[in-house]
Amino acid sequence: MKYFDKNTWFWILIGALFFLPFLGGVHLFDWDEVNFAELAREMVMSGDWLHMTINFETFTEKPPLFFWLQASSMELFGIGEYAARFPNALLGILVLPFLYISGKFLVDRKFGFFWALSWFGATLPFLYFKSGIIDPYFNFFIFNGLFFLIHFLWKRNQVNFIFLSKSARFYLVVGGIFIGLAILTKGPVAYLIIFLTLVAYAISKSLRFGMKISDFLIYSLVALGVFLLWFLVEYSFNGPDFIVDFTIRQWELLTTNDAGHGGFPAYHFVVLLLGCFPASIFALRGLGKIEGLHPHVADFQRWMIILLSVVLVLFSLVGTKIIHYSSMAYYPISFLSALSLWQISEFPRKHKIWIAISLSFIAFIAIAVSIALPWAGMHVDEIIHLFDKDPFAKANMDAEVPWSAWDYIPAIILLFTIIGYWIYRKRNPGFSFRLLFFGNAVWVFAALIFFIGKVERISQRAAVEFFESYAQEEVYFVNYGYKSYVPWFYGEVQPYVDPKAYKREWLYHGQVDRDVLIATKVNKVGQMIREIPDAQLLYHKNGFYFYRRKAYSR
Repeated sequence: MKYFDKNTWFWILIGALFFLPFLGGVHLFDWDEVNFAELAREMVMSGDWLHMTINFETFTEKPPLFFWLQASSMELFGIGEYAARFPNALLGILVLPFLYISGKFLVDRKFGFFWALSWFGATLPFLYFKSGIIDPYFNFFIFNGLFFLIHFLWKRNQVNFIFLSKSARFYLVVGGIFIGLAILTKGPVAYLIIFLTLVAYAISKSLRFGMKISDFLIYSLVALGVFLLWFLVEYSFNGPDFIVDFTIRQWELLTTNDAGHGGFPAYHFVVLLLGCFPASIFALRGLGKIEGLHPHVADFQRWMIILLSVVLVLFSLVGTKIIHYSSMAYYPISFLSALSLWQISEFPRKHKIWIAISLSFIAFIAIAVSIALPWAGMHVDEIIHLFDKDPFAKANMDAEVPWSAWDYIPAIILLFTIIGYWIYRKRNPGFSFRLLFFGNAVWVFAALIFFIGKVERISQRAAVEFFESYAQEEVYFVNYGYKSYVPWFYGEVQPYVDPKAYKREWLYHGQVDRDVLIATKVNKVGQMIREIPDAQLLYHKNGFYFYRRKAYSR
């Protein structure tokens, strides 16, 4: 099979055009983006890429692979937002042609195009590669670990209609390497997802699917071996502390809402249905029987349905509910969407009216939000009462944000997109699909340009600007009453000589040798003044209050 054709280069170009621009146009968002970028910054500053730190204290919540990528990017571009987000943009440029090539390998060129299109034109999968979070690499490695495991089974079982040039053992080992990389990116949940998916598949096949226990042991040992290569180096330099603390932390995240984000049981179903629009609607059709599939494609469909189910069930049971926790589902959703698009293009009568109505309903919600945001921004006085029960959110609305009629452009883009889809859905289904998905991608891109900077002005920019203004000065930074990584990254903190400087109690009450700059929120001001009476108010802005504790005079 020829891997590189005009469509391959097309998707590389599209990825570069949409994922690389404007990465540094907006400050990193608290918590995750700032947290991870600060870890990478401290790697660059200290020169120690083995010992991870946050505020130059040992960090044991995540393995280091993604931070190595970010730190490498910072070495190339300098420390900043663009460098922090660049690794994911680069992966996006890889994933689109990867999905096209994989789809062409499984079915044909048309299917490959639809698979890449389903990812590119879906809302959250698109945003994924404009961010500075870990999950894009984590999920890419997991998917490849499963993809090559499936190749191994097809080769072992001598599946017809597909040519696999390597030995079965080769695919098994490569799959294990990818899972090892996933573990090295975010942790053992990668292995858990694969294990549960494999068990569910085995049960669906009555345990007769061609894999021996010895094969699974080899796969597992290879995955473990990749992780151990790093861990043994870590252990030799820093002892067992990382693995002990890391294991405890993973258990906390799985069993509680310890990360500060709870949610209702169907949280991830709703997130994926709305967030993966329009692919999620077509994926619903892809869950059913698809006519004209070769056995290996039907088998891959089974794998993807099981993977999607595992992700939904697993992360619905987990106490912590965060949008990107279920992002592994983007791969099966985009595949099932492509399957549906491919079937409709082959059999236009399969383009049911419920699909068009469902697409229109979610598009209407997105259009309404795209209209409501700029309208609310230009009519703050009319909506401010809605925030009476949340003083901080109410004070956020004091931010000076340059909303204008131009900010309705994203809504207009999506409106014309859905109208165009309805016009062409029967006369030219293939064109209607391209119009729908490319139109949604342009809407997301436009929303980032018109909205995201304004949202950041409202939610956090006052704090970012405060700490930026004192960057590299000989002061201490600390928050009171809320968690944030902004002071460390945007204040460009350096390692402290005095170990007491890492303790909040000393910064709040001790005889400090430098001024302490304290940020808090409006709803915590009274409590903070009572606890730290010698703190002097500097100013307040958009719900944030900024104080100074002066250095102790000897």
